Amino acid sequence: MEKVQCNGHTICYVDQGQGEPVILLHGYCGSSSYWEQVLHHLNGYRVIVPDLRGHGRSDAPMGPYTIEQMADDVMMLMDELKIEKATMLGHSLGGYITLSFVQRYSSRVNAFGLIHSTGYPDSDEAKEKRVKAVSVIQGEGITSFVDGLIPGLFAPETEKLKPECIQKAKEIGYSTPPQGAIGAALAMRERIDRRDVISSTTLPVLLVAGEKDGLMPQERVFTTDHSNVTQVVINGAGHMSMMERPEELGEAIHSFLNKVYPA
Repeated sequence: MEKVQCNGHTICYVDQGQGEPVILLHGYCGSSSYWEQVLHHLNGYRVIVPDLRGHGRSDAPMGPYTIEQMADDVMMLMDELKIEKATMLGHSLGGYITLSFVQRYSSRVNAFGLIHSTGYPDSDEAKEKRVKAVSVIQGEGITSFVDGLIPGLFAPETEKLKPECIQKAKEIGYSTPPQGAIGAALAMRERIDRRDVISSTTLPVLLVAGEKDGLMPQERVFTTDHSNVTQVVINGAGHMSMMERPEELGEAIHSFLNKVYPA
């Protein structure tokens, strides 16, 4: 992996391929490794995949984070790599970061997408779960928290058909620094409603939902159906199509990119 300094801390990232730049942002307690199986479906593009603040090999500053801070990290990464404009696609937490970025830096974006993510803010119930998550991480450790979190991200049949996917996601999660997991949980808890970013933009938008996503149902993903919005349902996938159905997700992303950047 390569690394740069952003906001006084290190962000590590993968940078591969050539062509128009595409930035992939992973979800909570994930890392750039979430996208490994998707990358070879994106030939013809330069794909940048960072480990977000508090995750993977990037630094994990102490204290609560904000979605805006995490989006600013991506902006600084783009500046360091001298990328003027890119397509940005975010999974779950990465989608919240994408919307914050687009809301404030739309001139730096050619197109954007949410993968199993939403413009809605946390409900009161979800906010309570974030507080509980922090309590579990502080009291029982990151391993116990990840063991409770990860299985529910996958479609029910994945445990039988692809148990290695769940194990890999757990191993990625175990490497999340506890303070990073806490900081990001609090960032998600405090995020604002950004459905209007999706409904008001004229940029091309990709919205991807999992057919069997128990965490992010389709009605929370597909919040607008304007002509510039491409909606895709990944059959058989839960919240983790990049691991459960990487070929289908890769094809959906590649098809979208080819529309954004026609030959």
